[in-house]
Amino acid sequence: MAGSTETEPVRESQSYQLGTSRPPLGVADLPEPEEVFKVSRLGPVQVIQFVIGPSLIALGISIGSGEWLLGPQAVGAYGFIGIGWVITVSAILQTFYNVEVSRYVMATGEVPIVGWGRVPPGWKRWIPFALIVFYFAFIFGGWAASAGQGLFALIVGRVHEPDELEYTRLLAIGLLFVVFLICVVARKISRALELSNWVIIGSLLAILIVVDIAIVPASVWWEGIRGLVTPAAPPAGITATTLGALAGFTALSSGLNWYAMAHYRDKGYGMGYRVGFLAGLRGGRQEVLPVGVTFPDTPENGSRWKRWYRLLLVDQWVVFFGGAMIGMLLPTILMAHVVATSGEEPTTANVPTFTAEKLGEQYGQPMFYLMLIAGVLILFSTQLGIFEALVRNFTDAAHAASPRLRRLLEGDPRRFYYPYMLVVLAVIAGAIHLTTPVRLVQISANMSNLGALMFPFMLMYLNSKLPKPARPRWWHYVLLVLNFLFFGFFFVNFVYELVTGSALVKF
Repeated sequence: MAGSTETEPVRESQSYQLGTSRPPLGVADLPEPEEVFKVSRLGPVQVIQFVIGPSLIALGISIGSGEWLLGPQAVGAYGFIGIGWVITVSAILQTFYNVEVSRYVMATGEVPIVGWGRVPPGWKRWIPFALIVFYFAFIFGGWAASAGQGLFALIVGRVHEPDELEYTRLLAIGLLFVVFLICVVARKISRALELSNWVIIGSLLAILIVVDIAIVPASVWWEGIRGLVTPAAPPAGITATTLGALAGFTALSSGLNWYAMAHYRDKGYGMGYRVGFLAGLRGGRQEVLPVGVTFPDTPENGSRWKRWYRLLLVDQWVVFFGGAMIGMLLPTILMAHVVATSGEEPTTANVPTFTAEKLGEQYGQPMFYLMLIAGVLILFSTQLGIFEALVRNFTDAAHAASPRLRRLLEGDPRRFYYPYMLVVLAVIAGAIHLTTPVRLVQISANMSNLGALMFPFMLMYLNSKLPKPARPRWWHYVLLVLNFLFFGFFFVNFVYELVTGSALVKF
């Protein structure tokens, strides 16, 4: 098993009861980071090469839905001031939330969907409920349909007509099969996602930086940066539901960010190294422990925990937060410039291809294709991360909660993972026919805000019961409450507008 070592097996004679309804955690010492990543020392080069990773998967999901679709659409319609600060506050709160979720994963080796089962009254309520909320937010497939629109334009050389929408949906379904194939040929699924996002995010940022420097005036750059750091009233006419969609999918998916933090287990962060990972078909049979493992409160483990926690902060604050802010700034200032020069605004129907279409009219077909390539890459990274996460979280939950399923699988989660991925693919293929892609994304984003009403409090319960070196400080709890207040406000407005047809708050 990749999660355990000959030098430090799980101590069967010791256990650590955390929460209720789930078996006690095993106990073993924290590994040293050098042991996990198989290096003699961890310098900056080794951190980039081996340690950074889970944040890239989360960032790839984030940039495609919030930064590429919702942010540019909102800025294109309303400008930077009053929009930008919502982006910044959302990104800061979500990164703090990510760190706290990942704290639990590092300290126990349990992924969040399994950890929720330790919160009273127990797993029979919280694991199914967490899966339902997560699936309701993402199963509609707006992220997949958007990628299909971009790919259609790239192939045909023009934006689709209304009667060609079905072709874009078929392309979206084809891209889902590409995700399936990536996971099939992988040795380690999380590693395959990381490498894909290194290529996709690197290519996207390179294209956007070059294009923005070449065509966006310095005044627009300044307005974009100023908008991100200037608290201001929301622009006239915008509803809290529109702002809530932007807030919910800036940086990732507010209260549901936990679904992407499972990769810290598979990367081997902290006690994740003792638990195992989901292997690809080429990776050989790998056991994943159904119950997590934590560490005894010793000075040695306390010192190792501090090292792991610093690595987590680098992965989240430098890569994820920094990438999310840059990833939001670059496409939004480009959109603002396109709106100003074209005299048109994006709509929910055309925002996936709006920038490429208008820049193509101004600068010719090469620019049209360049921006479409950027759009398809980043929307595919979102498709890659979300589709895999839908399958991963259900697989982890079922594997941990059902001894009977584990016996049927003979300890190999892949026997469930891959057939179930095809089932989810079929469901999404039907769901993307419901409405326009961006409208589907807006629904998903506001449903993500629902998660902020409960999961921060569940996380406070779990993290308060970790071994002492891993427990949060008091102000971490305050920040989790702020997540609840900020994103919960937007969810209440979303529900009111959904039920009554009119906005509860309109600015």
